[in-house]
Amino acid sequence: MDNATILVIEGKHADHPVFAPALRKKGFDVILASSGSEALNYLDEGYDPDVAVVNAASLRTSGKRICQSLQEKSASKLPIVLVHASGGKVAKAGAAVVLNLPFTVQKLVNRMKPYLPGDGKNTIHIGPIRLDVERRRVRCLGKQERLTPRLVRLLTILMQHHGEVVERKALFSEVWETNYTDDTRTLDVHISWLRRAIEEDPEKPKFLITVRGVGYRLDV
Repeated sequence: MDNATILVIEGKHADHPVFAPALRKKGFDVILASSGSEALNYLDEGYDPDVAVVNAASLRTSGKRICQSLQEKSASKLPIVLVHASGGKVAKAGAAVVLNLPFTVQKLVNRMKPYLPGDGKNTIHIGPIRLDVERRRVRCLGKQERLTPRLVRLLTILMQHHGEVVERKALFSEVWETNYTDDTRTLDVHISWLRRAIEEDPEKPKFLITVRGVGYRLDV
């Protein structure tokens, strides 16, 4: 459950509780949006949350329009938890779960659990990067990407040696299982693909660093 990605849409009105900080403390990767339009922008940018929490009470709205927009925008049917103020008749508005305030953060987590992905048997978790080797899926900074078997092998080696410089030829030899290491341009291409999967800005990588003339280092 750790590092599941939750899209939280909530305002900052003092008279209603907010949940983003508490969810982060519980180990979730939280994408915080202060409006429905901001949340839709995140989906447009390729973010793929597991669950959305629409804190309609903090936004002083019914949340109906936000829920409908999220359902229309998400490629897969995004499970939504809709939070309402106490009292009054509440419509589900397409949400999977509706909660009326007050309630604890733990109750919120318990109601989200059925919609959160389980990890495969072989999962590597270093810093913000979570690699599910079995399902060939990497999650980082709220994004989720499916990798080719070779990219999984490449990232696995870099994660196992995180903080260390892995020489280009050694990396190429191990990933491609060959002694021929004179042409490592293919490695460079795969590194660029990997950066697209884990970096916020692949052109200015913060995690997968090139050490000129030597190789690559994963900094997390």
